[in-house]
Amino acid sequence: MKREDIRNVAIIAHVDHGKTTLVNEMLKQGGIFRDNQEVMDRVMDSGDLERERGITILAKNTSAFYNGVKINIIDTPGHADFGGEVERVLKMVNGVLVLVDACEGPMPQTRFVMQKALELNHKLIIVVNKIDRPDARLSEVQDEILELLFDLNASDEQIDSPIVFCSGRAGTATLDYTKPGTDLTPLFDKIINYFDPVDVEMDEPFQMLVSSIDYNEYVGRIGIGRVERGSVSVNQEVATCNYNISGKQGRGKIVALYQIEGLNRVSVESAKAGDIVCISGLENISIGDTVCSPLKLEPVPFVKISEPTVEMTFSVNDSPFAGKEGKFVTTRHLRDRLFKEMLKDVSLRVEETDSADSYRVCGRGEMHLSILIETMRRAGYEFQVGPPKVMYKEENGIKLEPMERLVVDVPEDKTGSVFSSMGVRKGELIEMEGVGSRIRLEFKVPARGLFGYKSQFLTDTRGEGVFNTIFHGYEEFKGDIERRSTGSLVAFETGEAVTYGLFNAQGRGQLFIGAGTPVYEGMIVGVSPKNEDISVNVCKKKHLTNTRASGSDDALRLETPKIMSLEEAMEFINDDELLEITPKNIRLRKKTLDTETRLKRKAKGLE
Repeated sequence: MKREDIRNVAIIAHVDHGKTTLVNEMLKQGGIFRDNQEVMDRVMDSGDLERERGITILAKNTSAFYNGVKINIIDTPGHADFGGEVERVLKMVNGVLVLVDACEGPMPQTRFVMQKALELNHKLIIVVNKIDRPDARLSEVQDEILELLFDLNASDEQIDSPIVFCSGRAGTATLDYTKPGTDLTPLFDKIINYFDPVDVEMDEPFQMLVSSIDYNEYVGRIGIGRVERGSVSVNQEVATCNYNISGKQGRGKIVALYQIEGLNRVSVESAKAGDIVCISGLENISIGDTVCSPLKLEPVPFVKISEPTVEMTFSVNDSPFAGKEGKFVTTRHLRDRLFKEMLKDVSLRVEETDSADSYRVCGRGEMHLSILIETMRRAGYEFQVGPPKVMYKEENGIKLEPMERLVVDVPEDKTGSVFSSMGVRKGELIEMEGVGSRIRLEFKVPARGLFGYKSQFLTDTRGEGVFNTIFHGYEEFKGDIERRSTGSLVAFETGEAVTYGLFNAQGRGQLFIGAGTPVYEGMIVGVSPKNEDISVNVCKKKHLTNTRASGSDDALRLETPKIMSLEEAMEFINDDELLEITPKNIRLRKKTLDTETRLKRKAKGLE
C-alpha cells in the first residue's frame, strides 16, 4: 500500500550552504506559522551554541503541509564532526534534498553526505542555493555536481536527478535560473512529484527503528524514528531488539506517542507505517534499537556509525580554585553527565580509566569535543581536560593514523604560506584548481597535523581563506610532527596579578591575562616565543620607598592580553598541560603545579 499523504525528506549539505535558512522559508510557506506571527531567522537552530556559532549541531525534525501532503523535513548538520547525526537520520527518509552553494559548489562534506545517501539508494533532488549571490557560478556548479555523481558511482536515475535553483533567504525557487522564481512552489512540487509515496505494509505487526534519541526529565528517554510497518498506539505492549547486538532484548509499554507538526510535538493516540513518531516509556532504549510487536521480533539493519578519531581525558578539577565557580564538581557528577551524553550522541565514546577521577572521551573531531565541553560548562559543570590526541590503530603490526582531507580556498598570493605549513605538517597535495580569482587546494593531512592549524591559517591568509576538513581514512603513521614551537609563561606564585608584575612579564612573551586576575602557582599566564617554559611572577608589587609614590604604577603600559577561545586553548596546550573548565573561566595550567617538583620531573624526563 502506498501512502500518498506523506513524504519523508532529509536536507543534507556542506556547512554554511543555507540548509537551516531554506527550511525556515519552507515552514513559512508550508502554513506552519500564522500570518502575523514573528519568526526569528534559522528557527530550527534552537540551541544557544547553534545560534551563536551559526551552525547546526543536532539533526532536527519538523514538518510542513503542501496541497494536503505532510512533508516531514529533517535538517541535518553540515560539519564533518557531526556526521554520525547525518548517517543515522537518512534511515528515516525516502528522499534527500542535496543543497549546494551557487558559488562554492560541492565541498568535502557534500561528497560525504551524498555518498551516504547513494549507499542507501535514496532519490536525490539537487538544490542549488544562494543563486542571488553576485559571485554565483550556476552553469559551472551544475557540471561540478554531475562530476561528483559520476565520481561516487551513482545510478543512471541518480545522475538524472532534477535540479532546483533556490534563494533560501528570499524564499524563492525556479527550475530555470534565467527566470527568477516568486516562491518555493517549484521545490514543493518536485518533492511531491519526484519522491515516491511511502510504500508501507499496514497489515503486518508493528516495527520501528530508533534513529534518534531525546531526553526529558519528566518522561525519560524518547525514541524517534519512522514506523516501518503496521501501526502503534498508546499503552501497546512492545519488544525491543538490536541488529548489531544479538543478545540485546527487552519488553515494555508505549506510555506516550507524539508526531511532529511544524516545530511542536503533538500528542497522538496512534500512528501508522510511514509516520515519523516519538515514543516514550521504554527505559533503556538507544539509537539503533528496533521497537516491534512481540509477535514478530525482527530487528531492522542499522548502519554502524563511523568510529571516533580524537580522544581527550576529562577529569575532576583539582586546581587551587576547584569548587569555587561550578555547581557540579564531583566525580559522580562528571561520570553521570558524560554517560548521559553518550545516550544522545551516537558518535561519542566514554570509557573509564585506571584513575577513578578520569574518563577517556572519544569523538569525531576537535569541534565535536569542544561543543560537548562548552555545553557542560554552561550547564554548571567544573572539570579539567587534557590535550586532544588522535586515536591510532594497528593492523598486521603496522601503526595506522587517521587522515583528513583538507580543502582550502585562498587568494592567489596566499598559497605560499599554506604550502609551507602543509610541508611541516606532513600534508600531501592531491588537487589544485583555480576558482575565479582564487585557488582551491586539496591536501591529505594526518589529523594530528591539523591541531592548532585553523587559527594559524586564518592569520596566514588574513582572514580571507576558507578552511574545510573531512575524515579520509586510516593510513600508515607519517612520522613525528612538532606540536608546538613555543613555550608557556607559568605563574610562580598564587595571588592576584598586578600591573607591575605583568609589565615585567610581558617582556618575555604575550600574556593571556590582565591586572586583577586571580592566579595560582603553575597556571599558564602567557606564551613565550622560545621553545621552553619560563616562570614569571605576575603578582610581584613594586617596593615603596620615600622616593617612590604608589601612583607611579599608573604610567606602566600593558599590552592587550590575548583572550583565547575554547578551541584555541584546546589546540594550544601541550602534553604536560591541562585546561581547567568552569562556568565562568577557562584557565590553562600545568599538570604539576609546584614549580620545583615540575622542574625535577622534567629533568628526569617524566614530563
